[in-house]
Amino acid sequence: MSVSDPISDMLTKVRNASMARHEKVDIPASKIKLEIVKILKAEGYIKNFKKLVQEGKTTIRIFLKYDEANDPVIHGIEKISKPGRRVYSGYKTMPRVHNGYGTLIVSTSSGMTTGKKAAELQVGGELICSIW
Repeated sequence: MSVSDPISDMLTKVRNASMARHEKVDIPASKIKLEIVKILKAEGYIKNFKKLVQEGKTTIRIFLKYDEANDPVIHGIEKISKPGRRVYSGYKTMPRVHNGYGTLIVSTSSGMTTGKKAAELQVGGELICSIW
């Protein structure tokens, strides 16, 4: 199966597994996906992750996080920049997600980072996705 947008596919798998209250979800690995997962872990949206090699294929296993009432910590996850329409933003016009309660993931010239850190470092870039 060929996927035209692997990052969007990853976000959809995480969203669906979270809504279905799964403990973990496996996604095919890539450098960009690994950086996004590291940001999700640092921002507290997932419990943990690990890189697995099975039959020569590398996958990332993401352990999802839930609150005391067993509700998912990830309420929404949305791809902003798509293959047909890339979205860029400068550091001065970096959008806020849910009035600052969400996280924006940005691909900058200095690597993947959150929207807040990109604004602090005064670098703009491609808006990858938003999580709240």
